[in-house]
Amino acid sequence: MSTPVAPLSTWARNVSPSPTLAVDTKAKALLAAGGDVCSFAAGEPDFDTPEHIKEACIVALKSGKTKYAPTPGIEPLRQAIVDRYDAEYGLKATIGQVIVSPGGKFNCYLGVVATCSPGDEVIVPAPFWVSYPEMVKLAGAVPKLVLADDRTGFKLTPAQLEAAITPKTKLLILNSPSNPTGAVYTRAELEALVSVAVKHNLYILSDEMYEHLVYDGVKPTCVATLSPEAAARTITVAGFSKTYAMTGWRIGTTLAPLPIAKAISELQSQMSSNVTTFAQYGALAALKEKEKTAAAVKIMLAAFDRRRKSLHAQLNKIPGVKCLLAEGAFYLFPNISSFGLKDVDFCNRLLDEEKVAAVPGSAFGAEGYLRLSYATSDEIIAKGVSRLAKFCAGLQG
Repeated sequence: MSTPVAPLSTWARNVSPSPTLAVDTKAKALLAAGGDVCSFAAGEPDFDTPEHIKEACIVALKSGKTKYAPTPGIEPLRQAIVDRYDAEYGLKATIGQVIVSPGGKFNCYLGVVATCSPGDEVIVPAPFWVSYPEMVKLAGAVPKLVLADDRTGFKLTPAQLEAAITPKTKLLILNSPSNPTGAVYTRAELEALVSVAVKHNLYILSDEMYEHLVYDGVKPTCVATLSPEAAARTITVAGFSKTYAMTGWRIGTTLAPLPIAKAISELQSQMSSNVTTFAQYGALAALKEKEKTAAAVKIMLAAFDRRRKSLHAQLNKIPGVKCLLAEGAFYLFPNISSFGLKDVDFCNRLLDEEKVAAVPGSAFGAEGYLRLSYATSDEIIAKGVSRLAKFCAGLQG
């Protein structure tokens, strides 16, 4: 008789798989099997990494940049990040405040682990990026979800924040521009939220991964610049994945007050060591070769903007669908609650019947919506929306 196998850990048993990756995986499997799938599921640019960035990585690889690097990142890259925040936002920082990590997701997780202990509460505005609640749970803390739906433009209000705070609240997570909604907080809106956070002595994790993907003259706000009090408590997460089409490179960044930055660096030293050394030289080229980088980003942003407007207009022509126009990122978050169907069932049937892949809003804490990524071709957008319209018409009648 065999000895019973011990159960897995609490963390392993309670963590949820990524629903966005699950939908994308199913869509890719159908495509591989020869299916004509229109996928709106992927959260990554459909552009290649700019050539000068790839070339810098190749040169570093060939020149032997293949050994361990300092845990928080190579110094030239960290200095370039300091210089970027100064040039773009007037934010004064030191190299010791910067940590380069293997992907923005890991930067966010380290920020949570560095500031939260078991039993602490973390306010997570919904719709949220799917990984935030799981990160909080993996730190032993408790995610407190607060829904900000399309009636407030998917933005948390100061009154909602105030009402959610308890003596156990330790951290507020903000994400602007937002994944999954594309909403962008104004500077005044962020100032009001930060004022509440300061009043209650909360840390702020500001995920600004999509900061450069904004439209219609919208200006992103770096939360740490709002006041000295904001700078003293804000963990700013950004990275290279979205702006520079470098999702597979896994390079994220944190800029934080020095005590938090030191803690994050020490945690990372035990969890992952450094980001792939030669990849960091590609990231450095993205920041140092500014003209080439800006030209590549301009092309990508123009395509996203065109698709954003086209998809938004087409969605709002479908009876029963209501969709706000995103100001940032590369997602739209249409409301499909009028059809009386759970969004998970809606998405499953949409994929099975019409071969259109979308992610249900409930994956982001907002039942009754879909997340549609327009980081895909104009052809797929046109074909996919046509199929979505057909599907919706069938539900109505």
